[in-house]
Amino acid sequence: MVCRSPVELSRLRDANRLVGRILDGLRRAVAPGVTTAELDALAEEQIRAAGAVPAFKGYRGYPATICASVNEEVVHGIPSGRALGEGDIVSIDLGVRLEGFYGDSAVTVPVGAVSERAAALIRVTEESLWKAIAIVRAGARVSDIGHAVQTHVEAHGFSVVREFVGHGIGAALHEEPQVPNFGEPGRGPRLAEGMVLAIEPMVNMGRPEIRIQRDGWTAVAKDGSLSAHFEHTVAVTADGAEVLSLPPGDGRPGPSGVAAGGARTGLQPARS
Repeated sequence: MVCRSPVELSRLRDANRLVGRILDGLRRAVAPGVTTAELDALAEEQIRAAGAVPAFKGYRGYPATICASVNEEVVHGIPSGRALGEGDIVSIDLGVRLEGFYGDSAVTVPVGAVSERAAALIRVTEESLWKAIAIVRAGARVSDIGHAVQTHVEAHGFSVVREFVGHGIGAALHEEPQVPNFGEPGRGPRLAEGMVLAIEPMVNMGRPEIRIQRDGWTAVAKDGSLSAHFEHTVAVTADGAEVLSLPPGDGRPGPSGVAAGGARTGLQPARS
């Protein structure tokens, strides 16, 4: 596990602010009739125009710039000519590499009007991310993060996916430690000032089990229920967390703190 220097943290801020800005634009572009391939092309164009490169494209063989996971797809959905329809939900995961450092964030977006239950799934998943971020500070334990996610999610009748976890991030897209979204508190490594983590709850409306589709990437809820995914990259500070991947104009936490075993870490294919 690495504690970043002030210079390294500055570069990580730049990479993650870029992710936040582009992801916010993608969120606004979601509408009925838009294809996930169109979102992918827009993301790549903006990343390269900013002097960065897509972090996911080519990583372990992944073929696209974004992961676009629709409805029952949990993570790693491959963009295609599939048009989004009214009432769908789509999770967009975006990563960039800028001047040798990585940014990573994800959001789940309703497509037009969605059901009350789908809206609740999105809301609770995002809330669980912010409850996890509120735990982050020097001296806390990694497992405290997952416990915060699991407690909030299960209190609302949803389930936490076990097979995928958050991760450290910095000069590599995936670094130690792994950050599960479940578990008992008070276990695992202690967080230290300067560590940078990508925290990313993945939550199913039904059961937590998943299966991998024939493309070797796309994870779907085994029972066919809807799934949501949110992610922010955060830096550990002495008294809280600095959220690096907020979009421009978001009034939530900046540098001053927070206002609000077998698992795969991020983008890894189901089979090699």
